[in-house]
Amino acid sequence: MQNLTERSVNATSPKHFSVIIKVCVVIPLFCVFLCFIAVMLQIFASHRQFLDTSRYILFAHMLINDTLQFLSSVLLFLFVMGQVKFPLLFCVPLLFVCTGTFQNTTLILAAMSLERYVAIFYPLQRPASWRSDRIWNIILPLWIISFIFAIIELSIGKDGAAVDVLSTNMICKPAVINSSPSQGLYRLAVYVLFFAVVGVIILFTYVRIVMETRKLRQDRASVSKAMHTVLLHGFQLLLCMLAFTQPISESLIALHTNWPAEDVAFFNYFCFILIPRFLSPLIYGFRDQSLRKHIGKKFLCCSKKNKL
Repeated sequence: MQNLTERSVNATSPKHFSVIIKVCVVIPLFCVFLCFIAVMLQIFASHRQFLDTSRYILFAHMLINDTLQFLSSVLLFLFVMGQVKFPLLFCVPLLFVCTGTFQNTTLILAAMSLERYVAIFYPLQRPASWRSDRIWNIILPLWIISFIFAIIELSIGKDGAAVDVLSTNMICKPAVINSSPSQGLYRLAVYVLFFAVVGVIILFTYVRIVMETRKLRQDRASVSKAMHTVLLHGFQLLLCMLAFTQPISESLIALHTNWPAEDVAFFNYFCFILIPRFLSPLIYGFRDQSLRKHIGKKFLCCSKKNKL
């Protein structure tokens, strides 16, 4: 009996150690992300110049959206690592937020590119919806569209036996809820549609700004900055699209390594979901001169307080 117990402990300890390592990698990254997001949102809230600019309002909403996506994703990761089971009623909202915010990121990037286009081509006669006090007319439909598609995805393909959402406990992961082929096909079609539309919008705004640069009488420095901003949105879109490389990377890793399936899933989750989501808002925030100046002052003040 003692030998059997020792074998059981020896068999499970590497798995537990692997779980601890994965959690210790994800949690510090999540804390750093939250720290930077909190600093940037506090800067937005305390400086009127950001609240009066449509571009910064859109960026603030992207920060909030990415924080919700990061938070829901990390919670799902921790629940799976801990093999935590809870009723379906509490699992579905978490998956709903994770799916909706993932799709919403692409739409916000499209809106930010169009805002730069409007700012360059209509500096004095900006459409009412793109003004800072009316930008809610743009932001609200983006959130509604994203979450409507998420609701549809979670609603289709439920032809099986009825499940008690309160008494049925399960590990909360997308494979449990989004298990039907129709859901997989629908999700693929929606992602392709979203990324194709946003890609066309970003390409259109960039090409138009490039073509009209010589015709504009504005300061060329501002036009060049707008071009670089639109290019950055294209790069952010590419970071989001890395999530689509998961099936390819899983196949390649399975062919060339003997990694366990859970290790392959974690590698893909960390490299193609967490890291792009972590880098995208930080790159944009530190690239902006105004934000970079305030962020530097904020961390400088914090370091001085710690020394005192």
